[in-house]
Formats: sequence, structure tokens, C-alpha cells
Amino acid sequence: MESKTVSGVRPLGFLWETRNPFLFCAHHNDAYPRGDGRYGPAASLAGRNLGNDFTLREGWRMYHGHPVPGFPVHPHRGFETVTIVLKGFVDHSDSHGSAGRYGNGDVQWMTAGSGLQHAEMFPLLRTEEPNPLELFQVWLNLPAARKFCTPFYKMLWAEEIPVVTTRDAHNRQSMVRVIAGTWAGVTAPAPAPDSWAADPANGVTIWLVTMDPGATLTLPAAAPRLTRTLYFYEGSSLTAGTTPLPRYHQADLAPEREITLVNGAGEGRFLLLQGRPLEEPVVQYGPFVMNSENEIREAFRDYRATEFGGWPWDDRGPVHGPELRRFASYPGGETVFPGHGN
Repeated sequence: MESKTVSGVRPLGFLWETRNPFLFCAHHNDAYPRGDGRYGPAASLAGRNLGNDFTLREGWRMYHGHPVPGFPVHPHRGFETVTIVLKGFVDHSDSHGSAGRYGNGDVQWMTAGSGLQHAEMFPLLRTEEPNPLELFQVWLNLPAARKFCTPFYKMLWAEEIPVVTTRDAHNRQSMVRVIAGTWAGVTAPAPAPDSWAADPANGVTIWLVTMDPGATLTLPAAAPRLTRTLYFYEGSSLTAGTTPLPRYHQADLAPEREITLVNGAGEGRFLLLQGRPLEEPVVQYGPFVMNSENEIREAFRDYRATEFGGWPWDDRGPVHGPELRRFASYPGGETVFPGHGN
């Protein structure tokens, strides 16, 4: 019975293996030094493959950015990105003129839909102390009927994301951040309106869980048609039922069964992704996810012809000033801040 409940235990890499309806998950964990006053690192960049620096060196990477780390302008079509920032800040800009700064617990839910360009930069705002960054970016597929929906993004501010605290028989605590889905009757903020997650019947769930040393937590059962994957990314060990999970490993769980988790020594953290698979073809090529090879070719043709609205910014990787304040601005000039709604 246990082998049917927990399967596919395997180590995590930089890119994490996901299952339908998810497409991709990356864990960025960079110990950036203090900033140089121009939003880049106050450190030598010698020896780095600038423009394509994915090698962990001195605890951090520049990715495609230079002189600011991050991901300058690039296109997407046909899916959504859910960016969960645990530490540090991300500056968003897109081809519709939207912009934002979010971090330290915030989540950005962005629907690429028919196509847009965006930039995700990691400005090092603090010049007197280090600028650690940790985030997950999850790609969630769109069904064929929604692949050409109007691009959209919204913020789930840290202050709005519910955290459910539970205690086991020994008073050891577990905390569940409900980013999508429901835990113990507590429901996450609404996702983007065209999302596969917008219909509760699809069971899309994103939980971030923190467990005390030795804590016990029972994951509730869900519909059998869902996929459920647990990513144990911080801690010494975690036991799922009777199956031990070493640190930085993932496992597939049978959603139709409750399963008891027991954390080892030290605080433990895991991400859980769950959802009903899309029963349709998936064809991915780089930044585009469609249902056929022909639609992929069409995406490239459309991008070359229209650049998905062009790029209204003077810089390929815009940074939104030195202030630590978080915000989101939308087409038409509306700007919102945490605590003031979307």
C-alpha cells in the first residue's frame, strides 16, 4: 500500500520535475552581496558567463542580467507564471506598460495568454548589507480554450495570503501558506481569472509548508484524478508515511489518500503542487506552450511580426528606483500597494 501512496522519490536539481497541469518549477536561491548603488552586486563579475550565468559562484548567479541580475525582456505565450518570492525583491515590467516591485512573501500571478513580453530583474537595493534572494517560479498550463486570452497579472501580497497554523499531539507547529487551493477550510486569494486554477473543480493547489523539528502533519485526501507532488527543499529529513525523503528531494503522492508527514531534526520546509491534468496535447518550445507544432510556429511568426505589443521601456531590464516600497501598476495608470487592493 505504501508504494502506491509515495512514489518517484528523486533528488531536486535547479529545475524541478513537475507533472501536468504544471510545466516547470525553478528554485532560485542566491546569496547576493551588498549592492553597488546601481542595483548590481558590489563584487567582481570577472570569470562569469555574463548574459547566461547560471553557475553558482560565490553563492549567486547573474542569470541573463548585466549589470543587474535577473531576466531581461523575453516573450511568453500559452501558459501562466506563478512567482513566489520568499526573500529579496523582483522588479516586473511588461509589454503592456505594467510594472511592479514585489518580494518578501509576495506572489505574482501572470497569465501570458495570447502573448506578452516581460522582464524580471532582481535589484540589489541594500548597499550596506547583503541582498539574499529566494524564490520559486512555477509554470501552470492554460487549456486550449484559454491560450489566447488577454494577458493579465495580479499581485497576491504577502499580507493577503492566508497562513494556517496547526499543532500536533506534542504541540509541535506546522504552518501552511495557502497560495492556491484550500487548507482546512481556508481558501487562497483568487488566481488570475482565465487560469486553470480559477475553477475549484480542477483542484489546483500550491502550499508552502514550514514544520517545527519533529512535527507531524497529515495531508488531507483529495480527488483521485489529481496529480500531487511534494518538494522537500529545506531540512534534515522528512518521512512521508513510512518513506524517508532526504533533504532536497521530491516525491509523487497519491492524492486520494491521507498521508502523515513527520519532520526530522531542524525546521523543515516543502512546496506542494497539485492539480487536475489537462487532457489535451502539450507542445512546448522555449517560452511558448501550445497544443501543436503548428501553433508553436505560429507563436514565433506572431512574435517576429508584433513583438507582442513591443517594448515600451528604455531598458531591456528596467529597475524601479531605490525605494524598498512594493507596488503594482497596471494599464490605464492604476497603481496599487499592499493593503490597498488590486
